[in-house]
Amino acid sequence: MSTATAERVRKSQRPGAKLRRRNALIGWTFILPNFLGFAILTLVPVLALFYISLTDWNAFGNANFVGLANFERLVNDNSFQIALVNTIKYAVMYIPMTLVVSLGLALLLNTKLKGVAFFRTAAFFPYITSIVAIAMVWNILFSPEYGPINQILGFIGISNPPGWLTSQTWAMPAVALISMWRDSGYYMILLLAGLQTIPRELYEAARMDGANAWQRFWYVTLPGLRPQMFFVTVMMVIGSFKILDLILVLTKGGPGQATLVISQFIYREGFERNSFGYASAAAIVLFFICITVTIVQFLINKKREA
Repeated sequence: MSTATAERVRKSQRPGAKLRRRNALIGWTFILPNFLGFAILTLVPVLALFYISLTDWNAFGNANFVGLANFERLVNDNSFQIALVNTIKYAVMYIPMTLVVSLGLALLLNTKLKGVAFFRTAAFFPYITSIVAIAMVWNILFSPEYGPINQILGFIGISNPPGWLTSQTWAMPAVALISMWRDSGYYMILLLAGLQTIPRELYEAARMDGANAWQRFWYVTLPGLRPQMFFVTVMMVIGSFKILDLILVLTKGGPGQATLVISQFIYREGFERNSFGYASAAAIVLFFICITVTIVQFLINKKREA
């Protein structure tokens, strides 16, 4: 038998070669449509964004290449600086509140309460409610003169309650509070799923060792929830830096520039002033902020797991 013939026989007798090729083809069949959609609708626009940020373009005519002029303009733009500071303030208020409330709801609704399914649905319902409806209801609740919240504050003896959404001091805390109320149910579902994966035997062992409720929470629940807590925190950070819809329908960045955030700054420069090159430069800055914060969170989480 010749060497070439022996090689063909050996390849034909290789177990699973045809099956592996078939499985690979099936896998690519499933992946390719999604990859093409991602490339056309996400990857190409993002790459184009980097180029547009280096141009002066108003969506009509040719884009004039200006290099880093848009980024130099951002550094000296007072409105962008205010938007950056406001975005950080919002994140600092929103993330801890939402994390604590979501975890509290998850712990409460992880017990065998009567009607627990109804309460889980009720807690999640604000997340799927229309932003416009939420804004209308909370504008009424936060009305300085006739709103129920200020009426309750006046009833308990606070003679000069805040103006909330009409006050430069209280507008951003009010927006953060509304965002927390809206998003807590979604993150509660994620944390609730994590709680239900923690083995009950760990709690029984801790209870037999004399651990009280706080110790069981600190040494059993939190370590068991570490993957979910990490994911939820990353999503909260990214979401807080990208906040736009609620700001637009609640305050439109006001009063003054008290609630102007980076995403609204980008929207205003791009779609209201047709300065797409400048808006793209601001979007690039926001992109790198989100990437940097996410990488830092990954490194911190990796260090804790080591």
